Amino acid sequence: MNPLTAAPLDREAGYRMLASLQDEQAQQGTLAALDELAPGFPDWIVTALFGGTYQRDGLALRDRQIANLAALTAMGGVEPQLAQHVAASLRVGMAPTEIVEVLVHLAPYVGVPKALAGLRVAAGVLAQSGEQVTPQPASPSRPQA
Repeated sequence: MNPLTAAPLDREAGYRMLASLQDEQAQQGTLAALDELAPGFPDWIVTALFGGTYQRDGLALRDRQIANLAALTAMGGVEPQLAQHVAASLRVGMAPTEIVEVLVHLAPYVGVPKALAGLRVAAGVLAQSGEQVTPQPASPSRPQA
């Protein structure tokens, strides 16, 4: 008898979740090329990650994207994945300013160079998507001009 709680995996829900987060071009650009190199691995990623982890209760999709932005920025060296998650953050309704502020907030925790690298990635995605960042004051007490 298995004492562990079963982890439900829903392949169809995974592909629906992926479609809500990434456009067709992003999906094909990443998954199709990977499937040529490692057949079946992209399906496993979609099924386990988007059809498993993303299906769990407890976090809103927006919150999951904030966690993804933080983790990928902290890791560094994963700019393509970070760019996809910046775009996904826009798709789930995050404002460009919120994305930028998440990355700025990370600087004391992950280091300024990694935060700057994350901001460069975000700037590229935002420029490509035509999104504008509304500058925020450095501090709530700062007088407005």
